[in-house]
Amino acid sequence: MGKITVETCEIEGLKIITPAVYGDARGYFMETYQYQDFKEAGIDQIFVQDNQSSSRKGVLRGLHFQINYPQDKLVRVISGEVYDVAVDLRENSETYGKWFGIRLSAENKKQFFIPKNFAHGFYVLSDYAEFAYKCTDFYHPNDEGGLLWSDPDIGVKWPIQEGTELIISDKDKAWQGIRAYTEGKTKK
Repeated sequence: MGKITVETCEIEGLKIITPAVYGDARGYFMETYQYQDFKEAGIDQIFVQDNQSSSRKGVLRGLHFQINYPQDKLVRVISGEVYDVAVDLRENSETYGKWFGIRLSAENKKQFFIPKNFAHGFYVLSDYAEFAYKCTDFYHPNDEGGLLWSDPDIGVKWPIQEGTELIISDKDKAWQGIRAYTEGKTKK
């Protein structure tokens, strides 16, 4: 291995990956993904789709998940900085409903592995950010789920700077909290 270091988080399954960066006067080189290295680190997934988005300061996207076709995700920032959040939605998990957040930036080059059955979202801290992620299943537009980003039962401590105008989609403003999500699952 040696090309990446992997840190575990207080929520089982979440992992922070830091690649080895080789720099010189010309700039730098790093491997952002190499199957064998990730497999040795306990991330033995086959990624089938890569996505990229751009957002400006104050944009908050999330908290999203796929209902019937859950995806493992490997996320990173290639320009700017975001605060990235994952919320545990795994049934029977000791950390169900708990969240973990990390700053991802072009500067720190960290990646965040989020397993299936987590809600995911991010908040843009820099003037502009480009966000890239790999997924283990294809996107199914009729399979979207979400949780309200500001749900007090989850209690994410977003680092929203005073005076920053939040930019949130109407869809993301309309999601319900984790109680409604949990009650909906138990009624089925």
